[in-house]
Amino acid sequence: MAQVHLRDVVKNYGPLEVVHSINLDIADNEFVVLVGPSGCGKSTTLRMIAGLEEISGGEIFIGDNVVNDLPPRERNISMVFQNYALYPHMTVRENLGFSLKIAKRPQAEIDKAVDEAAEILSLTPLLDRKPGALSGGQRQRVAMGRAIVRHPDVFLFDEPLSNLDAKLRTQMRVEIKKLHQKVRSTIVYVTHDQVEAMTLADRIVIMRDGHIEQIGTPLDVFENPVNTFVATFIGSPPMNLLNGVVRDGAVVLEDGTTVPVPPGYQAREGQAVQLGMRADNVMPVGHSLPPTEHMAQIDMRVNLTEPLGTETLLFAELAGAEVQAKMLNPRPVEAGERMTFQVMLDKCHLFDAESGAALRS
Repeated sequence: MAQVHLRDVVKNYGPLEVVHSINLDIADNEFVVLVGPSGCGKSTTLRMIAGLEEISGGEIFIGDNVVNDLPPRERNISMVFQNYALYPHMTVRENLGFSLKIAKRPQAEIDKAVDEAAEILSLTPLLDRKPGALSGGQRQRVAMGRAIVRHPDVFLFDEPLSNLDAKLRTQMRVEIKKLHQKVRSTIVYVTHDQVEAMTLADRIVIMRDGHIEQIGTPLDVFENPVNTFVATFIGSPPMNLLNGVVRDGAVVLEDGTTVPVPPGYQAREGQAVQLGMRADNVMPVGHSLPPTEHMAQIDMRVNLTEPLGTETLLFAELAGAEVQAKMLNPRPVEAGERMTFQVMLDKCHLFDAESGAALRS
């Protein structure tokens, strides 16, 4: 397997620059996920690594080699696409071994590689079927198997689960995680789904408008977002953001409600800010986690509830904004009911209202 390095990589389409001088280091055997909204440049970046798009500037290394001018077949990478790209007239066995057959490998070598890949992905009972007789999840496993048989330095996945329904996506996330544990390969994976990114990645690369906003472990980017874009993009439901002004060590919201500045953050007197709170850290008194050292209480009117079984998601109103909160030990809540909520301040965040940057001290 191999490391991947991007050095000041740029992509232009005519006068339009869509990827802006990005730098990224991916370690050997690391699972890195590029995530971001549509049009952020993540798939273009993946295709540049694969050699399917020419770069307009910078350098791409796979291992110790600069691959800028190498065609895809010479980069020793395998790519898995969202549309499977299987040959419908071939059996699963023939699909798996096709690239090795084209490379004129000995039949014994092809059979061994196909059997190994089929075993890893639980495809052995399906080897004599054609793609039309397979489910969506089985087809995707065949697409992954076709990549495995080549023993590439790097696996590239371009939104491979986007065509599957919710249940199959969950199952295939587990399959891909198992695959990485078994073959211990370097994987670069593109998705717009932050749940996929959080569950699969060793590290997440969050992109916006052709720039890298933040790189870190799933827990790090969730707990320490560098700006409001990352804060609201990572996490479900998204982080609540409330507008306010800092006065005497507290954030004064637009309706006059005051909340102490969260520990670890600092803002100047009179600075316009946004207070960030995740639903997991805003819970009604008596229906919440045990209190921590840094707590605050706020009163809110609940407008809507979503019972989820063991917990209920509450949609409340504060300072003219909607706030999502969670209630453990659920009970019926009437629309318009006012409730007192506990806020775990040590889990809250503070951002500059103009730039969106986190105001960590």
